[in-house]
Amino acid sequence: MRNLILSLIPVMALFSLTGCQKETTSHNEEVVPALLQQKAFNSNLAYELVESLTVEVGPRLAGSEKDPIAVEWAIKQLTSLNFDRVYKEPVQVPVWQRGDAKASITSPYPQPLVITALGGSIGTPPDGIIASIARFDSLGSLEKATPEEVSGKIVFIDQLTERHKTSKGYVKSAAARLHGASVAAHKGALAVINRTVGTSQNRIAQTGMVKYQDGINKIPAVAISSPDAELINAMLRRSNDVKIKLHLSSKSMGFTTSFNVIAEVTGSNKPEEIVLISAHLDSWDEGTGASDDGAGIAIVTAAAKLIQDLPTKPARTVRVVLYAAEEVGYFGARAYAKEHQAELDKHYIAAESDFGAAPVYQIDFGINNANFAEVIQLVQPMTGNGIALGNNSSTGGPDVSFLHKKGVPVASLRQDGTDYFDYHHSPNDTLDKIDPEALQQNVAAYAQFAYLMAQSEFDLRPITAD
Repeated sequence: MRNLILSLIPVMALFSLTGCQKETTSHNEEVVPALLQQKAFNSNLAYELVESLTVEVGPRLAGSEKDPIAVEWAIKQLTSLNFDRVYKEPVQVPVWQRGDAKASITSPYPQPLVITALGGSIGTPPDGIIASIARFDSLGSLEKATPEEVSGKIVFIDQLTERHKTSKGYVKSAAARLHGASVAAHKGALAVINRTVGTSQNRIAQTGMVKYQDGINKIPAVAISSPDAELINAMLRRSNDVKIKLHLSSKSMGFTTSFNVIAEVTGSNKPEEIVLISAHLDSWDEGTGASDDGAGIAIVTAAAKLIQDLPTKPARTVRVVLYAAEEVGYFGARAYAKEHQAELDKHYIAAESDFGAAPVYQIDFGINNANFAEVIQLVQPMTGNGIALGNNSSTGGPDVSFLHKKGVPVASLRQDGTDYFDYHHSPNDTLDKIDPEALQQNVAAYAQFAYLMAQSEFDLRPITAD
């Protein structure tokens, strides 16, 4: 039934042009987006790409031995899709080895715990650390603690991650993961254990970066599964002195060279102006990086391929950027913004897919407010793909935000993240979590967005917001 309905879209679009459509809407602005949507739902390219990446490369932590394999995979795939230009740009990325991570309660009730090292964490001494727990229910409560409550102990930050359609629950709890180690160390803690920043109740620990503050002693930092966090809480209700033994062999080993990988669909008459759609090539090493961000890579690549194959190319160049080392500190995004500083004024708009493969439900912008209403009218065809027209307060995704800060207009194609943090940064980030039809809907959304922006005649600068 879906294919039958989609097959009628171009006809319906053509019919609408004979009715009450505004005169400012061109034939192509209506018909081509409908055709792109139809082709996206009839194509399995995106799923084939993410399957290939997760099977043939798998986890690809920046700076690891899988990093150059992922780069070569990307070059090979983009070249095989016959983009007008495929190239790579070097990026210096950190090298960090996870090593072994073990923890157990030694008293009052000895039991093993499920943990994972946080990215960038230092290791423990060879014999590990044994100390009593000091529990805090949030980063804020830890910040208010006295040194006497913390010194010589292992801090346990038991901050829950709320489930939301957006990422606001994650953003709130991720602060504890990022900054908890330095706050605890400043008060004399020996190590920090964070309740996993995620919504899964499975006995898995979800990794992510720890950010050490300059001038403060670094201490080991780990995440613990939610069931194990509850186990500790149950023990603390029985005893005010719960001891844990922690052993980590994580270590940092300097820097190495990785690459941003880039492909382009050359614009027909404004080739120097760029519509950028992006994702990040690296992943954490716990799962296979299917949703974070294999899905994003597949979405923007397949979307650009649909535009590449159009009989007539759009006016502006559509550039696909697969960033290096997003997970460990946005190194690829920073390098791209620096490398392309001289042409950032030619970046018409940028967007990023880095939130899994659930359906896009809304598009928001971060552009010149004077033309926001006209741009919203321009992307009206996207509503046929189930996408609501949103606001003008977007700052773009994590990588794209570095361009936005330098004045580049951005858009956010909002995906439903209700279940995303069940497997984010975890061993459960695997291919089976991706719905092929939802992936197709994303491809249609990005293809429509990129095409319409590549054809737009509106001035998106200077950036203003609601």
